[in-house]
Amino acid sequence: MSEVSVADAVDAYLGRIATGGSAESGAYASNAGSILRRWADWLEDERGVTSIFALGEDDLGAYVTELAARTERGEYAASTSGTYFAVVRAFLSWCESGGIIEENPARVDGVAEALPAEEDGDGGQAWSPEARRALEAHVERRALDAPDDDRRERLGRLREYAMVATLAHTGIRGAELFRVPEDDRRQGARWKDVDFYAGTVCVLGKAGRHEDVVLPAPARTPLRRYWIALDPPTPDWPLFPTRHAPSIAARVRESLEERGLDGAEVESLLASRTAIELARERAIAPPAITTEGARSILRRLCGDAGVDVDGDYLKPRGARRGLGDHPRRREASPSRSPPREDFRERSIAVVESDEDEV
Repeated sequence: MSEVSVADAVDAYLGRIATGGSAESGAYASNAGSILRRWADWLEDERGVTSIFALGEDDLGAYVTELAARTERGEYAASTSGTYFAVVRAFLSWCESGGIIEENPARVDGVAEALPAEEDGDGGQAWSPEARRALEAHVERRALDAPDDDRRERLGRLREYAMVATLAHTGIRGAELFRVPEDDRRQGARWKDVDFYAGTVCVLGKAGRHEDVVLPAPARTPLRRYWIALDPPTPDWPLFPTRHAPSIAARVRESLEERGLDGAEVESLLASRTAIELARERAIAPPAITTEGARSILRRLCGDAGVDVDGDYLKPRGARRGLGDHPRRREASPSRSPPREDFRERSIAVVESDEDEV
């Protein structure tokens, strides 16, 4: 039998699903395709496996270990890791039933044992009302006391206040708000996703569908004040951009070279100003902060504020649990319109009209 690459087998599987013709089969093919292609890339990069015939039990065990590690870092929810493994297992079952492989290595006893267990509604950390209020009070005071003559410091404090308020009052998952490394679908929420007038932010939910999350006033006002101070030059600018200068410079270099500038021209521009200044001038959106970066910020803020839950700092997923089971989101409309040209003016007007909501 001639070699069959993992990527080719994935394409054949997705093609078979897509022929189902229903909206459900099309949506599943799209979601499964993203998961399986990233898995195939991971197999090649991390395990050196490109042939479906070379795939073994140890490779699936390593993938489960990777999923567990990402869950521990807060990049994936336990349910997301379970879904990713289930999609891979279903694909390999199709390969087995079609005679492409002799046995599905994902079904071998013990392979899935390291998958993170999904916590019930009472499990895991949950932000208590007292801890949330204490942390919010700390970041609000820092934002109000920010020096007017130091723009970087002021923006940093406003960003932290907006981040804490958004997590505390919306139920947004960290992987929906921040960038998840090596997941090209999850690059962090953008300002074009925010509708201050309607009071919503559109995120990529855990099921791979876009959802509108309600922004209550305690989250909307700090986020909007931060947005006005930030004044992003393009709607593609992330809500919470990284402040890591090398990452911003790398994005600027890549974007300018794609626009036709040669290396010498790019370096000349970077020599005359900082990477973030050039990014703003050329409307080049920097990368968003990562989920791990957000956790580091929360760890520092909680330490400064003397806030903890059972001796641990407040984690993004704990904010969601602290809100309980009240739904605050709905599936986004496919016809959701892009930001209008008067978006900034309208949003500033709303800021001025609902100060009493805070």
